[in-house]
Amino acid sequence: MVNKSISFTLRYTLRLVVEFISRYKALFLVSFIFGALVFIVAGAVLPGILSSKIDRIGMAGKFTVEDIPYSIQRILSRGLTKLKANGEIEPDLAVSWETPDKGKTWIFHLAQNIRWNDNTPLISRDLNYNFSDVEIQFPDDQTVVFTLSTPYSPFPTIVSKPVFKRGLLGSSNWQVDKLTLTGNFIQALAIRDNRGRRKIYKFYPTEDQTKLAYRLAEVDVIEDLIDPSPLNSWPMTQTRQRVNDSRIVVIFLNTTDSLLADKSIRQALAYSIDKRTFGVRAISPISSSSWSFNPQVKSYDQDVVRAKEIITDYLKTKDDKRIEVKLASYPSLLGVAEKISQDWEKIGVSTSVQVSSITPVAYQAFLAIYDIPSDPDQYAVWHSTQVETNITKYASPRIDKLLEDGRTELEFANRKKIYLDFQRFLLEDSPAIFLYYPEYYTIERL
Repeated sequence: MVNKSISFTLRYTLRLVVEFISRYKALFLVSFIFGALVFIVAGAVLPGILSSKIDRIGMAGKFTVEDIPYSIQRILSRGLTKLKANGEIEPDLAVSWETPDKGKTWIFHLAQNIRWNDNTPLISRDLNYNFSDVEIQFPDDQTVVFTLSTPYSPFPTIVSKPVFKRGLLGSSNWQVDKLTLTGNFIQALAIRDNRGRRKIYKFYPTEDQTKLAYRLAEVDVIEDLIDPSPLNSWPMTQTRQRVNDSRIVVIFLNTTDSLLADKSIRQALAYSIDKRTFGVRAISPISSSSWSFNPQVKSYDQDVVRAKEIITDYLKTKDDKRIEVKLASYPSLLGVAEKISQDWEKIGVSTSVQVSSITPVAYQAFLAIYDIPSDPDQYAVWHSTQVETNITKYASPRIDKLLEDGRTELEFANRKKIYLDFQRFLLEDSPAIFLYYPEYYTIERL
């Protein structure tokens, strides 16, 4: 009896549902079509709405259109080549290149179907690289030829610099919406990509002014801060830290100074410093992530006993039993300079710290941040003929020869051996003390 009742109820319910659908089938059809349309429109519109958030980014520094930060250049455009994380070269706008005469002439072949952000085709004549002593020819729309005055093996690294058709009109997925200038300097730069994402970079003369802009909610992110305090302790603020191994904090030593001309004194100063207190160690003028880095160089880990021995032996030959060193430093590195001064005092070297906002013309020791070249070629910094840029006034026939060979050698393995030797012999002479890779901070409002 119960089963018959259940069967009757199911048949009745089924008949009721069929009747309901039959009577309102037009309404069901319209509702289905409307729902499908809503789903399609939402899928197309919502990503745009979600991506329409504008990232307002503050950066410290004064920049013109021609020298905007490299990180922004790489967002807006591309070079003929690009660099891997270890400094090796790979294709970008150019798919291939060759040098028929051992590094004096370089021929680059462009990729097909590349366009500028104004939707015009990118052709060879648009590449407005401006190099001194370089002749540029354009045999056809897809080929550019650079003829140098002398062979130069790192040239493919040089053309990794992003190129612009004019102004900041580049060839990437991002393009400039608005550029605001104060005189020749960029005040704000608004950019967007082809997916609707937007960024506004705002530039301030100093870190303190950039932090004030964050406090006033003019920006929500600050990139490349050296000192994140006090913002790193703010609620609803995230702090990210990164080690920049493309820069080194280094003490340049004037090798023509009457005291520092003695290699043993330079080595004693290097041995005396407790470099572990500063951050990630740097032991060479070449980045530890580079294909040419030599980890086997003399690292000058702190050895106070050895440093004192060197100083004692030096003073035995001198009437004056007092050693004095003046250490020049940028204001941002004052804390580091004071710590170095304390370490030098401990081995008997009287040290005075002098703060300068510019590179001093004359100095004994100079604490600075060194931008490591993309290629291991450091001819300008260490070759004896480079009067303007060899600020240590260092001169070594052996180093000169290695630097000369390194910039003309095309075979990868041979170049690597040259720069391994360059680092080994340079560190033995110690014209500079390599300390650490600086840390930079990003502050972001949550």
